[in-house]
Amino acid sequence: MTLPRRRHLVLLAGLLVLVVVAATATASTDSSSTTAVAVDFVRRSCRSTEYPRVCETTLVPCAASVGRSPRRLARAALVVGADRARNCSAYIHGSRSGSGGAMKDCAELARDAEDRLRQSAAEMERMGRAGTPRFAWSLSNVQTWASAALTDTSTCLDSLAQHKDRGRGGKGSDGDDDAVRVKRRVVAVAQATSNALALVNRLQPATHRQRLLL
Repeated sequence: MTLPRRRHLVLLAGLLVLVVVAATATASTDSSSTTAVAVDFVRRSCRSTEYPRVCETTLVPCAASVGRSPRRLARAALVVGADRARNCSAYIHGSRSGSGGAMKDCAELARDAEDRLRQSAAEMERMGRAGTPRFAWSLSNVQTWASAALTDTSTCLDSLAQHKDRGRGGKGSDGDDDAVRVKRRVVAVAQATSNALALVNRLQPATHRQRLLL
């Protein structure tokens, strides 16, 4: 191989390396920019919820998969609520006082809330195009089920309050400590569910939302 040709090949190889490096850097920059936009979208959307800090903490990690889709964001929020309800139910079943009374009621209510929220998340996948009868039907179902899940948490909290008023377990007992921990978890479920419902309601066509306010 002649020397000029060898130099030519070396130059081509060098240019190829520069092109690959430049393309990689551009792709990395584009990816970072896209993620930043998605995170900003999630944070702005969370401002419309009752518990914006909880909303950001739980949903910003989902930003990459959510993108700028209000529908995907609402679905992610429903899944967060369902996961919290599952964890709450599992905790109650594993506690010393989870076999009866208010604790048993709360375990069943948490399980019911999880079922409703997962059903809602699944329905979000079948909503179809906005403005269609199918979309309106699915949205109504999700709103009904998510509201019912929120009612489950309220019922559980009421049951725990009545349990405390009756003084069961005694002050400082394991039962009392369990009730405090369960309440904390139920409140977490309620906050996540409330946020999810708020994000679901934002999917309602603007004209219909305005009509509801009149």
